Amino acid sequence: MPKTTSILMGGVGGQGIVLASKILAHVIQAHDFDLKISEIHGMAQRGGSVLTYIRFGEVVHSPLIEPGQADYVMASEKLEAWRWLPYLHSGGTMVCSTQEIKPVPVIMGLQKYPHNIEKAMQTMVAKGTLGKLYAINALAVARECGQPKAANVALIGVLAHCLQFPLASFEEALEAIVPARFLAANKKAFLAGYQYFTDI
Repeated sequence: MPKTTSILMGGVGGQGIVLASKILAHVIQAHDFDLKISEIHGMAQRGGSVLTYIRFGEVVHSPLIEPGQADYVMASEKLEAWRWLPYLHSGGTMVCSTQEIKPVPVIMGLQKYPHNIEKAMQTMVAKGTLGKLYAINALAVARECGQPKAANVALIGVLAHCLQFPLASFEEALEAIVPARFLAANKKAFLAGYQYFTDI
């Protein structure tokens, strides 16, 4: 890992971005890194954006991530992925769900939802301006695991595959944070995300 790793997590209110950030923070702290984390909720309860900055390393002075600084962006919705894409540095990694959640201006007919986002990001990968793109239908994966709300955990599984932490550390974090009645489904969703791009 680089001396300091910067991860931006973005999504829509109700998608579990805060829970996902807690899982990752638990893993980072278990390995004795200096950790700085900042959450921005905005109008989350009305379907607005939820954003979390996570930075860790030997010594980290600020949790804030400026455009062009993130090593990873994890987005739980396609438009959110596009919104936060400029925060990735050249060669950074995007982990995103292909789910589409229409924002209020689109629902009201004031704007159109852009339907070429994934293709545009794939083109960026081909040109080398985006390092890697892992786009997964996280909602479908979570539904297959018996818990649609675990889509965020499936994305954490994909991100975990990119990071160099032991798999057991993520499993321990899930056990510490996820309520017992949802644990089995969340573990299944996490492993499905972790294995997703090694199985295809």
